[in-house]
Amino acid sequence: MTSARFLVVLDADSTLIRNEVIELLADEAGRRDEVQAATEAAMRGEIDFAASLRSRVAALEGVPVDAFGRVLSRIEPTPGVRELIAAVHDRGGVVGVVSGGFHEILDTVAADLGVDRWRANRLEVADGMLSGRVDGEIVDADAKAASLQAWAAELGVPPHGTIAIGDGANDLRMMSVAGLGLAFNAKPAVRAAAALVIGPQDLSEVIPLLP
Repeated sequence: MTSARFLVVLDADSTLIRNEVIELLADEAGRRDEVQAATEAAMRGEIDFAASLRSRVAALEGVPVDAFGRVLSRIEPTPGVRELIAAVHDRGGVVGVVSGGFHEILDTVAADLGVDRWRANRLEVADGMLSGRVDGEIVDADAKAASLQAWAAELGVPPHGTIAIGDGANDLRMMSVAGLGLAFNAKPAVRAAAALVIGPQDLSEVIPLLP
C-alpha cells in the first residue's frame, strides 16, 4: 500500500481551475445564463446539490461529445496550483481532487497538473451526444467527505494530516472532516465555516500551511 505524510484534497471548479465546467458546456447548448444562475444557487447552499446538478445536466442534452475538446481548450488552472502540487509532492504528500464536475474534463486536467487521484461525475452519452443525464451515482457533499476519508485511510494518513480546500456549500462536509478546512475563492457561508480563508486567488498561499 502506498503511504503518504499528508493528504491535500481540492475541489475542482473555481478551486483547482478558475472555470465552472458545466457553464462552459452550457455555452455549447446556448444555455449558459440559466445554468450559471443554478450553479451559483447550489454553491451558496440554497438548493440541494444533487437535484441542482440533475437539472443543470438536463440543459446539456444534445451537446455533441466533440464539445469536450473545445471546453478543455478554455480551462484555466488557478494561479499557484502547479506550485502547490509540487510543494505537496516535495514534502511527501499526496494531492487528490474530488469534484461535482465531470470526469470527461477532469481526467485530462488533473493528469496534466500532476494530481495523484481524483473523483468526479460522469455524463451519459447516447449516439455521440450528451443525453442530459448523469451516468451513475452523483458526487455530492457526502461523497466528497467520504472520498477524503477513504483516500486518507488508504494512504495511512491520520485525520489531522488531511487538508481540504473548497469554495462551495457542497465542500463544507469535506472541509469539516479534514484536519484543516480552507475556504478558497469561497461563497460567504463557506468562508464563515472554514478554519482559514485563503485569498486572493493564488493557491500558492496554501504552501506555508503544509506540514
